[in-house]
Amino acid sequence: MQLLALRIPVDHPAFAGHFPGQPLLPGVALLAEVLEAVLADGALAQRLGPAPRLANVKFLAPVRPGAELAVELDASGRGLRFAVRDRGHGDRLAASGQFEGATP
Repeated sequence: MQLLALRIPVDHPAFAGHFPGQPLLPGVALLAEVLEAVLADGALAQRLGPAPRLANVKFLAPVRPGAELAVELDASGRGLRFAVRDRGHGDRLAASGQFEGATP
């Protein structure tokens, strides 16, 4: 298992309009942050190839501005499983899912 750390900036542009007074990071923005961090690692990027796809995802808790996240990665099976935990909220599971490489 591999662990990546992510910090979601308070001024992340995705918070604009989502939602006034109760900002939360849209799921698609969270997935983009996770995928960007994964693809920054050469071995993981090679495993997923040039056109990774999302096999499944579950959003379980909101991610707020300034969140300190831990992304747990499991490459033991097919694709790359991930779990996103919010360190600032008792290690609460915010999202989980799996990326897969494009099939030839």
